[in-house]
Amino acid sequence: MKPRFASMLAALAFGRCRAPRQPRPSPRRWQVCSVALVLALAVAAPVQAHPALWAIKDQDTTIYLFGTVHLLPHDADWHFPALDKALDDSQALYVEIVDDDQANMAALVMRYGMDMAHPLSDLLTPFDRGRLERAARLADIPGGVAALNMMRPWLAALTLTVAPLTKAGLDPAEGVDKQLRATMEKAGKPVRGLETAEQQIRFLADMPQTMQLAMLRSTLRDTDRATADLAAIIRAWKDGDEAALARLENDLMRRETPELYQRLLVERNKAWAERITGMLQQPGTVFIAVGAAHLAGPDSVQSQLAGDGIEAQRL
Repeated sequence: MKPRFASMLAALAFGRCRAPRQPRPSPRRWQVCSVALVLALAVAAPVQAHPALWAIKDQDTTIYLFGTVHLLPHDADWHFPALDKALDDSQALYVEIVDDDQANMAALVMRYGMDMAHPLSDLLTPFDRGRLERAARLADIPGGVAALNMMRPWLAALTLTVAPLTKAGLDPAEGVDKQLRATMEKAGKPVRGLETAEQQIRFLADMPQTMQLAMLRSTLRDTDRATADLAAIIRAWKDGDEAALARLENDLMRRETPELYQRLLVERNKAWAERITGMLQQPGTVFIAVGAAHLAGPDSVQSQLAGDGIEAQRL
């Protein structure tokens, strides 16, 4: 069965946050993640992973590329010797964003994701309103459909995608990017962002409303499949299977929603490839960790670099 749209959204790496309190009281907070924001799923038992790692080199510069997942179970072991050596050798780490503290993210979500003056249900057909209520129940959203009703469509879609994962106990603190940041900071090495949190949220928030609604409808259709799809994605990541990651994460989006594919993957991959090209002009060794979807498929960061004659070698 081919993977669904909602799981691919969850797999496109973005930061994460807790959403601001709603006017309606709720005994629990609920979590949202910015776009790719989550590629993760619980694994039944500890398994040694070997995710893909690439190196770009010239005479005096080495740049490592590593795909990440943003939520992991506590028992996931993903370190291996070549990865640890690359981290030890690197003078700096680049991740997608570094300004993802809770206060900043909550303010951005409130600014770009909430619309209490225009209820979400007013934008939906009676059939889709029924599906929204069902999805809210299945995901156990605190505040139920009333909480979703105050969100713009893009935020409602992501909330419904992420809620089952956080409910299952997956921990953002265990995400690969978080662990890499902690390792480098402990070693006294700088950690820098390729984008800002506001840029990432606006990739979705600035979409036309028709595109946001299409994203929400796809999420509502895929409610029952998201967990199984993410299980396949996490297996591919652990195995370092870039072909499977491209098939699972990117292919369906490219065919069915090409505008979103261009916005979330292609445009960002091109921008990062240009940034990497500039880094090659400076001597030293750096480590770049971005969502695994960006390092798979024909429009990957590596493919963008190859177009400029820069080769990324798989280690």
